[in-house]
Amino acid sequence: MPGNRNDLTRLRIALTAFFALDGFIFAGWVVRIPAIKEQTNASASALGLALLGVSAGAVVTMTLTGRLCRRYGSHPVTVICGVLLSLSVALPPLTHSAPALGAVLLAFGASYGGINVAFNSAAVDLVRALRRPIMPSFHAAFSLGGMIGAGLGALVAGTLSPTHHLLGLTAVGLLVTALAGPTLLRLRPPTPPESAAHEEAAPRRLDTRTRCLVITFGLIALCTAYGEGALADWSALHLEQDLEATPGVAAVGYSCFALAMTIGRLTGTKMLERLGQTRTLAYGGTTAAAGMLLGALAPSLWAALLGFVITGLGLANLFPVAIERAGSLAGADGVAIASTLGYGGMLLGPPAIGFMADWFSLPTALISVAAMAAVAALIGVMTRHAAAS
Repeated sequence: MPGNRNDLTRLRIALTAFFALDGFIFAGWVVRIPAIKEQTNASASALGLALLGVSAGAVVTMTLTGRLCRRYGSHPVTVICGVLLSLSVALPPLTHSAPALGAVLLAFGASYGGINVAFNSAAVDLVRALRRPIMPSFHAAFSLGGMIGAGLGALVAGTLSPTHHLLGLTAVGLLVTALAGPTLLRLRPPTPPESAAHEEAAPRRLDTRTRCLVITFGLIALCTAYGEGALADWSALHLEQDLEATPGVAAVGYSCFALAMTIGRLTGTKMLERLGQTRTLAYGGTTAAAGMLLGALAPSLWAALLGFVITGLGLANLFPVAIERAGSLAGADGVAIASTLGYGGMLLGPPAIGFMADWFSLPTALISVAAMAAVAALIGVMTRHAAAS
């Protein structure tokens, strides 16, 4: 029906806005961490403990949000979490000690984890109704929002205080929520077409087999996020320390990776339509593994940058596919489990690379990103029958 198609289009636009907002706000917060550290007079270790508040809040809330989405629906939960995320990002500049910072970051992390589960659950419903693999387009919006948020944050860091900058993020967040939220509140989650209603109208119950499959797809998300976290924290140091790049050029390394991921996600729907989920996972993981081997072991700066680009293109669609498969299997609970595992991978990556760099060397440690990408490709092939069912 045309009206229904128009509703699905409006729903897709509204969800895309929330994905972009999430990336924009989180990146805007990250670029002000150094200023917040100075404001709170926190040592490096105290700041590290405070920053764990984001992780702890997100991980705890992700599981709870799955239950809230199942009870109240993913659309209202997305809107509420959008408001909470927008408000909580303004709190860190108001603190003047590491314990206080950790406490407010618990609230920020909780809203961040909640909105990620909620809008991914809503996106899974929309993908099922449209019967098109559009999940990567939502994650492309997140990546674009993050790039804009980081770029804008870098521009205003010298002129705006953290308080004014993050209050600006609050204003943008509340404005976007006010514009996109009514669409989500007005429209119910779509149901699949009649031809697929019998097999897809509701996700399977979380029996042992389904839970194991969800965890397996969550491991793909973990492997992907491990690489994202590792490159975010260690790529610049690798280029500067091991390849003698200047600090300015070294910072370009992660930008190349992030831009490649964004481009890969923008083209992800066409790739999934052409290759299917299994081959996308297998080719993507293999490509990322090869790219990271080049990025870690290349003897020249430009070869390493090329490796980062190839890695970004390879990893781009692994996380969206893994989340979509988990959501198709078990609804919001599946998204919550896979997201929690994925977020755990992002937390695991940076410290794991640090320990391995101390034991061996940083280039050797970065090879673990290639190994994790290869594991994701292998899991994708091993679960091909579950993806086809």
